Amino acid sequence: MTVRVERTFEVSVSPEDVWAFIADPEKRAGAISVVDSYEHEGDTTTWHVRLPIPVVRSTIPVETRDVDVEPPRYVKFVGNSRIFDVTGEHEVESANGGSRVTNRFVVDGKVPGVEGFFKRNLDDELGGLQAALEADA
Repeated sequence: MTVRVERTFEVSVSPEDVWAFIADPEKRAGAISVVDSYEHEGDTTTWHVRLPIPVVRSTIPVETRDVDVEPPRYVKFVGNSRIFDVTGEHEVESANGGSRVTNRFVVDGKVPGVEGFFKRNLDDELGGLQAALEADA
């Protein structure tokens, strides 16, 4: 089963500062609550994800990499693991003295419960991203 979601929010942070955050794979990983830790090597960032679902009892390594980067407004990344695959997009534009950030995600679960978790928790995760952007500026 696949979950597709799109959410947009506005922050009082300049597009340049939003881009500096969004374009940094380590900062993106740090803003996600289920990422316990991460390692960055070359073009790949490995997220160690802990999902609170019954069939997953340990962290899941998710190898992520940017596949399309158009500074300073757009980045698309893919992440692959044995439990799920994810494609994420962040688009940044100027709005109301700050920035509008459009986020699109596609999660393809390989075990039961993964899609439901992401569907239920995506708004909270994007709230965490929004708070991290504000705090980083």
